[in-house]
Amino acid sequence: MKAVFRGGQVFQSDGHMAEQDVYVRGGGFVSTDADGGFSVYDAGSLSILPGFVDVHVHLREPGFSYKETVRTGTRAAARGGYTTVCTMPNLNPAPDCMEGLEAQMQIIRRSAVVRVVPYGTITRGEKGEALSDMEPLAPCVAAFSDDGRGVQSREIMRQAMQKAGSLGKLIAAHCEDDTLLRGGYIHDGAYARAHGHRGICSASEWKQIARDLELVRETGCAYHVCHVSAKESVELLRDAKREGLDVSCETAPHYLLLDDSMLREDGRFKMNPPVRGKDDRLALLEAVRDGTIDLIATDHAPHSAEEKSRGLKGSLMGIVGLETAFPLLYTYLVRPGVISFARLMELLNGAALRRFHLGAPLGAGHVADFSVWDLDAESIIDPAEFQSMGRATPFAGWPVNGRCRMTIAGGNLAWDDGTLRPV
Repeated sequence: MKAVFRGGQVFQSDGHMAEQDVYVRGGGFVSTDADGGFSVYDAGSLSILPGFVDVHVHLREPGFSYKETVRTGTRAAARGGYTTVCTMPNLNPAPDCMEGLEAQMQIIRRSAVVRVVPYGTITRGEKGEALSDMEPLAPCVAAFSDDGRGVQSREIMRQAMQKAGSLGKLIAAHCEDDTLLRGGYIHDGAYARAHGHRGICSASEWKQIARDLELVRETGCAYHVCHVSAKESVELLRDAKREGLDVSCETAPHYLLLDDSMLREDGRFKMNPPVRGKDDRLALLEAVRDGTIDLIATDHAPHSAEEKSRGLKGSLMGIVGLETAFPLLYTYLVRPGVISFARLMELLNGAALRRFHLGAPLGAGHVADFSVWDLDAESIIDPAEFQSMGRATPFAGWPVNGRCRMTIAGGNLAWDDGTLRPV
């Protein structure tokens, strides 16, 4: 791409918006169009934002392409303003060795429209029994995770932290103690009791975080907690940061905007960990404000329509989120003043870039990763419009502000809704 976007409000490194022309040539930003020949876009009524980074998505290839493909998942990412996504390793074959990773990378190189950085597994086949082939994988992966499963063995997790630490890589943990699940499938709260459902207690999450923090103290490993959902987890992580441990964490939009009083007897409200109580949601919001929660990831987890049609009890766990995250967070957190716009950009871009060593922010000389938004555009979340093959979202029908007009990833056009044309 060789283009200039004129007159847009551009997000600045100091956190404010300022009118600025943005020049793109090849794969990067440049400071002027001195050599001419640029296509000119009038961005005068629009906002130009750094490309969002999601460190927790499921693209389902190889192995489960009936749910999602790298092509459809990255088109969904681009439509949502994301230019980098990190894809979780619960695949077939699993990326637990270079052969397994290469099977995934071939698809990514062929099909992705935004940057995709894979995870390697912590253990072989995510079975929790023996470490993956971490050393050769390390230069090629974002971090190591057995997402979808908690590592049940304390000793295996200790070994993983020691190895990952020696390789300079993060452990990104799905924290779940299987002995405490007891057949649960939604939060063990008022809704579960009132409607006769089996509940998942918060202790299944926070007790494994507590165990892992003890191991972080012992090993010094850099440690990241996936999809934090419980108030007790927040307190453990807040204390760990005060202590100076090298820890970070993420939550997802649904944990910030929903609680179990909003559940419906519908598979689109079922995810793991589950949406918890109002006190948990308020604790997560405070943790987002005070910096205890470092970033927001979507945990985009598509399933087939049939797999999500079996109600709360029988549906598989997981919802989609790449195409709805920014409009929801902007509409329901930024516009009411719960958090600032600058804080949202940190949660969706800056923190992930730094923590996972994924590149530099928007600016001259850097890779051209950005999106162009009409922040005043109003719409209703409609799964029929999704680029993702997954349609299950608890936010269907919610009114939102903000529509992505164009996404540029690595200097290439990744999404265009057809409304922005050269003048």
